[in-house]
Amino acid sequence: MTHTTPSVITIDGPSGVGKGTTAKRVASTLGWHFLDSGALYRILAYACERHEVSLDDIDAVILVATTMAVEFDFDRDGADAILLDGTDVATQIRTEAVAAGASMVASNGAIRQVLLQRQRNFAMHPGLVADGRDMGTVVFPESSCKIFLTATADERAIRRQRQLKENGNGVSLRALLAEIKVRDERDASRTVAPLKPADDAVVIDTTHLSVSDVVTRVLELAHERFDLN
Repeated sequence: MTHTTPSVITIDGPSGVGKGTTAKRVASTLGWHFLDSGALYRILAYACERHEVSLDDIDAVILVATTMAVEFDFDRDGADAILLDGTDVATQIRTEAVAAGASMVASNGAIRQVLLQRQRNFAMHPGLVADGRDMGTVVFPESSCKIFLTATADERAIRRQRQLKENGNGVSLRALLAEIKVRDERDASRTVAPLKPADDAVVIDTTHLSVSDVVTRVLELAHERFDLN
């Protein structure tokens, strides 16, 4: 079925619900494009660092935001390549310094507006799977296939601890649970793009589901909403 406007599947939710892995597998299965919206702020912060642009110079930051070339590449197993001007920066954008810079640029309304348009530009044929926190409510509100993934705070803390251990980092489950609860409250109560399901989103609780289960459900919804063959 041909659409004038590219089809978009939005997958939102808090950290630890599996939205990134789910989005990549759905995009891979459908042969669609993929957007990791949260990474864009980190990419911008890193690009500014690389070009020696001060994050206080808003006009210069906006220039970088409008001209940087960003591409997300991945495989079905979730291996990532995040390309900035043709160079893979997936590792570099995960540092604490870049995270701090991302927080700074994300707090500026003018920069957010530029990146909002950049995110919308990822919607290309045959379709896009967009992973984030406000994809269905702010970035692609016209999407007819909105998904909101959730899971209990306890389960998300367990998943995060497992992920950290695999990377050689040990953090107590209690500390992770406390951090998740604080972040959830902050994200849900913020005035700009609060974390919440869109009114027409399908909410999927992933607490007791495997990634494959979630992917299957999302694909079923995509086929229903877009009449895919």
